[in-house]
Amino acid sequence: MAKKSKPKPAGTSVAGGVDLTEAKRLLAFMEEHGLEEFEYTRGGVHLRLKKASIGTSPAPRMPSWDPPATGHSPAAEAPRPVAGHAAAPPASDVHVIKSPIVGTFYASPSPNADAFVSVGARVEPGQVLCIIEAMKLMNEIESDVAGEVVQVFVENGKPVEYGESLFGIRARAKK
Repeated sequence: MAKKSKPKPAGTSVAGGVDLTEAKRLLAFMEEHGLEEFEYTRGGVHLRLKKASIGTSPAPRMPSWDPPATGHSPAAEAPRPVAGHAAAPPASDVHVIKSPIVGTFYASPSPNADAFVSVGARVEPGQVLCIIEAMKLMNEIESDVAGEVVQVFVENGKPVEYGESLFGIRARAKK
């Protein structure tokens, strides 16, 4: 004697032994509870649901950019003059200090203090040139060469990007 099958309620569909309404209900359950994966077995039907990831690659990385070598080539970035500052000499004899982080440029240690350096100032390696504030942290930016400041590219209190030119320094010849 054959078993009588129960009639399915209206709106219920079955595909390959899987009740699609039940699958939709399970998907809603996964979403509601923040589940990434769910396995379900019922009446000989095994169902494994896995949430599709947008972009299955590892976590996104910040774009990287390598600044040009310190011995600037003709293709190196041309210095941008800032209002009130003299134009920089040719890039071939100027070492450009670039911002290592994104933040806000400050030329002095406090609002009423003199700037750390200005055009014409002599600097030594390790000497503080400015501060860049990033996430409430004050980061001192130091010179990596000895020489004379010939260009200040950024105005006090302005935002800077990673790799943006801060200072042009005409390096002193090594003794």
